[in-house]
Amino acid sequence: MKKVLVVDDDPGLRAALEARFLRRGWQVETASCAAEGLEKFRRTMPPLLLTDVRMSGEDGLWLMRSARSLVPNTAVILLTAFASIPEAVSAMKDGACDYLVKPVAFEQLEQAAERILLRVQTSIAPDLCGHAPAWLRSLQRAQQAAASDADVLIEGESGTGKELVARLIHRQSTRRNRAFVAVNCAAFPESLLESELFGHVKGAFTGADIAKPGKFELAHGGTLLLDEVGEMPLLLQPKLLRALQEREFDRLGDTRPIRVDLRVIATTNRSLAQMVSEGQFRADLFYRLNVIPLSLPPLRERAGDIKELADYFVHLYTPAGKSMHLSPALLARMESYRWPGNVRELANCIRRLIALAPGPELADTDMNGPDFLVDDRLPDSSTCCIQPGVSLGDMERKLVEVTLQATGGNRSRAAEMLGVSLRTIRNKVRSYGLPDWSSYVHD
Repeated sequence: MKKVLVVDDDPGLRAALEARFLRRGWQVETASCAAEGLEKFRRTMPPLLLTDVRMSGEDGLWLMRSARSLVPNTAVILLTAFASIPEAVSAMKDGACDYLVKPVAFEQLEQAAERILLRVQTSIAPDLCGHAPAWLRSLQRAQQAAASDADVLIEGESGTGKELVARLIHRQSTRRNRAFVAVNCAAFPESLLESELFGHVKGAFTGADIAKPGKFELAHGGTLLLDEVGEMPLLLQPKLLRALQEREFDRLGDTRPIRVDLRVIATTNRSLAQMVSEGQFRADLFYRLNVIPLSLPPLRERAGDIKELADYFVHLYTPAGKSMHLSPALLARMESYRWPGNVRELANCIRRLIALAPGPELADTDMNGPDFLVDDRLPDSSTCCIQPGVSLGDMERKLVEVTLQATGGNRSRAAEMLGVSLRTIRNKVRSYGLPDWSSYVHD
């Protein structure tokens, strides 16, 4: 959805602009002065701000600077009836995308708005699109983090875009021209993860036929992403803590320390604070990682972004030379679904639909198979095998299993739905011999 905030103290012009934008499919907010405009901007966080320059009270330049201090990538178009070259130059230096003189033809204004909005959105990253307030606050925090060199901890459910945001921070930082190195802490057994992070010398262990630099060394001067840091083995956490504190480490089998200059971004789909309280993660390491905390909202809290994201994935996955689009019924179904797998699930869903669709329209009827938009509510009594003679243990096992399936393997979400702790879910998975975490969808 294209959104614009129109701020002008001329009620006639304000009403006319609102009506024209609405007729062209825009979502419009209006304000009669800069102070009211800033209040509405804080509440709605539109990607585009259209404001008169000269108004009673604070002027449009003040509003522009205030809005961009909250969301740096906000696109701003200034309107004025009193054009001056020095004022225009100053406005553009302060961050205005365009400076138009009244009276301006609406077609010219809308073309400028469309062009500027597209440029600003794609300069962030097309797969980070969306305008939900919670999402924009996350992007704002990411851009603020990029301006510093402090370590960042990004928390969010599986599929919410944690690595994409980490890459955004790197691209907008002073280290953008150096390496971005990622390591998945859950992808290696403990015996190999230490070597992956810190490297090893020749002969350090059986099979170490040559020396190998680790990810810390490869990221020197740039950014190191510790993906799924919550899966870091406890025994390895002290060495990671030392490397983070001192920016110094030893290769396996070596006693000569190696110093590095890098920025660390860690991501996790689990609550590290809760893991600390359960004794599964070191408190000192958590505090060292959590310099700038950043939390990403799940897709169910971004319902207004479904269409924009879906349209993006349709464009991304449609084969060259073809044209495909979502039917209104399918979009309505997507907007009412809770998406336990978040944006990743949405992307995979669109990709499957395009592959199987018989024509250019992606329809609601294309999603009747078992793999499409299965309702993530708890199953009914027949699914849970509630029958005379079934043991409580069997019922509990089935309930835990189907809840994990419904949440895409997200144990935190399953614990929340069942009203138990995350540790209880883990214990039940282990005691009942349920499929391992890797059997479910996860980061």
